[in-house]
Amino acid sequence: MPDGRRVVTGVRLPAYAATWQHVRADPAAKEHRTAMVILLAIPMFLLFLAIEAISYRYRPDDDELGYELRDTGTSLSMGIGSRVWGLLWDVLGLAVFTAIALATPLHVEMTSVWAWIVLLFGEDLCYYVFHRVSHRCRFFWASHVIHHSSQRYNFSTALRQSWTSVFGFVFWIPLVALGFPVWAVYLQQSISLLYQFFLHTERVDRLWAPVEYVMNTPSHHRVHHGVDKQYLDKNYAGILILWDRMFGTFEPEVVRPTYGITTQLTTFNPFRVAYHEWYAMGHDLRHATSWGARFKHVFAPPGWKPSTATVTP
Repeated sequence: MPDGRRVVTGVRLPAYAATWQHVRADPAAKEHRTAMVILLAIPMFLLFLAIEAISYRYRPDDDELGYELRDTGTSLSMGIGSRVWGLLWDVLGLAVFTAIALATPLHVEMTSVWAWIVLLFGEDLCYYVFHRVSHRCRFFWASHVIHHSSQRYNFSTALRQSWTSVFGFVFWIPLVALGFPVWAVYLQQSISLLYQFFLHTERVDRLWAPVEYVMNTPSHHRVHHGVDKQYLDKNYAGILILWDRMFGTFEPEVVRPTYGITTQLTTFNPFRVAYHEWYAMGHDLRHATSWGARFKHVFAPPGWKPSTATVTP
């Protein structure tokens, strides 16, 4: 390499060499292709949302199943807002990633099957860590709680995303430091998000046992959205449920979960949904009596109180 960086390679794919050579030579093309994955996915999201909503018209036996107009409207509003605000937060993440990419002596050529496989596993592990911290640290939970705030579970729930995910990108810094191109990391993140959209449904029961053992599935992710005692803080997986099995956070679906958060919201106002936990955190900080308590109100698990050792995520 002209810049003296070490090149990490695997088994090359000659048939795709010309295509990837063009992508590598055009940084704008890299970012453009990554952004287009999400943009082109929006019509798909809406299509599957409509199909699922229509399918529930033939199962009117359970009022808790399917869609509720105000809840769906809030989820869609949160999704739109997350993309608007996300553009600002992405600028910060991209700047940090770019600086690290320029500084690292490593460089992974994405012309290898193995490079993409390693990136898939690496990005999924980064997501697992990010997701677990987002439930166990109130600072990150204040953003992530939005995604769990719906008491329904359907495709629209997948679109209920945070407006304040400013520093989430830090969990993917190791991939860039190891030499994976920034565009490839963003692309794999996009693939993971697309995959996770389809996990948010009650229309799919358990899948084939080997698939359930390795992959994150709708059954596994329903557990993650449950507020039942046996389901709290379980199944953080993105694509692979293997991380939860390895790190002791796996829980199978036994009974239908109760969805939402431990203190359920009684509003469909998008602004209250987006900022309610930040407001609660500010209230706790104002009334804290020591700097230790203030620190824990921000960085301890959700539900920490200075008078007790009880933690209620």
